Amino acid sequence: MVGVSEVKVTIATAIAAAFGFIIALIWRDIIVGLFDLAGLKINQISDATGAITAIVAGVIITVICVFGILYISKWGRVKK
Repeated sequence: MVGVSEVKVTIATAIAAAFGFIIALIWRDIIVGLFDLAGLKINQISDATGAITAIVAGVIITVICVFGILYISKWGRVKK
């Protein structure tokens, strides 16, 4: 039988992975946009303002997700 602590660890791991995936997707969009801005048209960002906005948004989302990962990891930690 699976204990409550094992379920918490599994859930915490899954949520932390989801936050990491969100971070990766945000930064992927930023990097592709910067390539477009440099003349290598791959995707979306069309000017310097858009690039700066995307980078600031990426940093903010990254910080929020990192804190989420830390919180969820602490919550899911098995007490000894």
